[in-house]
Amino acid sequence: MGWGKTVTDQVDAVDQRTNEEIIRCRDDIRPVYFALDPSGTEPSFKLSESSTCTWAQADKSFGPKELRHRIEPWLTALLQSEHLSLLVGSGLIHAVHRLSTKKPLPGMDPLPFGEMTREIETEVERIAQAIGRGKGNFEDQVRAASELLRGLEIIAAANPDDTAASKRASSLRADLTTALGLFAESILAGERSLISAPAEQRKEAFNYLVSFLMSFGSRSGTRERLQLFTTNYDRYIEAGADAAGLRFIDRFVGTLAPVFRASRLDVDLHYNPPGIRGEPRYLEGVARFTKLHGSVDWLDYDGAIRRIGLPFGATDTAPFLAAAGAKGVNATRLMIYPNAAKDRETAAYPYVELFRDFAASICRPNSTLFCYGYSFGDEHINRVIEDMLTIPSAHLVVISYDDPLDRIMGMYNRLARHSQITLLIGGHLGDLPTLVDNYLPKPAIDRTTLRMAELLKARWGTEVNDGNASPAPSTDERSF
Repeated sequence: MGWGKTVTDQVDAVDQRTNEEIIRCRDDIRPVYFALDPSGTEPSFKLSESSTCTWAQADKSFGPKELRHRIEPWLTALLQSEHLSLLVGSGLIHAVHRLSTKKPLPGMDPLPFGEMTREIETEVERIAQAIGRGKGNFEDQVRAASELLRGLEIIAAANPDDTAASKRASSLRADLTTALGLFAESILAGERSLISAPAEQRKEAFNYLVSFLMSFGSRSGTRERLQLFTTNYDRYIEAGADAAGLRFIDRFVGTLAPVFRASRLDVDLHYNPPGIRGEPRYLEGVARFTKLHGSVDWLDYDGAIRRIGLPFGATDTAPFLAAAGAKGVNATRLMIYPNAAKDRETAAYPYVELFRDFAASICRPNSTLFCYGYSFGDEHINRVIEDMLTIPSAHLVVISYDDPLDRIMGMYNRLARHSQITLLIGGHLGDLPTLVDNYLPKPAIDRTTLRMAELLKARWGTEVNDGNASPAPSTDERSF
């Protein structure tokens, strides 16, 4: 979730990874575990001792080619669901950053909160244990500090003669303002390290980010728009969309300082293909975009949530907060969840509107939700996903580099809706370049591909053998 991990947490997560991969798709009765075969000269895998399946034998190795024949047509078919949503967590950002810089993403170390540090740390530990995270992070600190501050303010207001309560509230408010400012700067530091990376590495990283986004964003003109959700505060995805020419439709309206609107405007673009009569089609290269936990460039001032012109990778937020023209604006007004703005119910607005969009988008019949780089550490998101799976025609696809805290597999086993869940977990299956190069469909669904598929079908048929699909049938399955 966002930027709560420290560098130490990232290293610990790496140490917990194993070389074991997990796949469950198509007609797999249960998850299939396999690992890298060290005896092979090229990347190859063998089933783990406890796993069996219909498409691989225990004594024979298999490689990306066999996995591609199994995974790519399945994902291609799911991408053509009537309703398609993509939930992106911090895993995508870590992958893009590592590709461009060859270094881990800078994290945010926990900060002391003066005389209230002990109380805050106690609550952070309780929160982490309650949700099974293991360790608390900076976001948990901010949440606990915000709740404590609100309590102190209530005590101070009810006892105006109690100067000690007022002083403690003022001190904690100052500490929280400083912490949120440093939090925002850590987010911008991650953006800065991306744009300052060596040109060739940065270009490669952006190419993979663009290909990843367009594999989902290149919806056929007769299909509903992609619904793209993220828990990240940074703007890596927006930068990738700019590079890809992908237009985003969100709740912000305006030009100089776009304003967040509670009413979702269904502003959209359509076109009529030449020689086609009837209903217009959606214009390609457009997606709906929602940042569930806010963004580093969202600011609460002048009675509205506005998106300010904060440059990508800016060195400091203060000049841009001052330029907003609102008196008394500081880091606590940044809409990065959670925050300490107290003049509105921030737990309800604007986040309630964002989660309403999330629930309305995925909890529909014939809906598919892809999750990439999301560790299932946010219970408020998990509850909506669990509700989605109560719809028999809904499907969940989880793609992740690892599952160090066993949250993904724990969710899979607990829900017991295995036929509605596809799993691709591991350092091979969840690796961004490997995923884009081998397993995601090409980022375009055009008429030429469909015509070629029809031609190949007429010439050679469409028979597919799970382990040994021929080139012609593999191409044909792209037309799902």
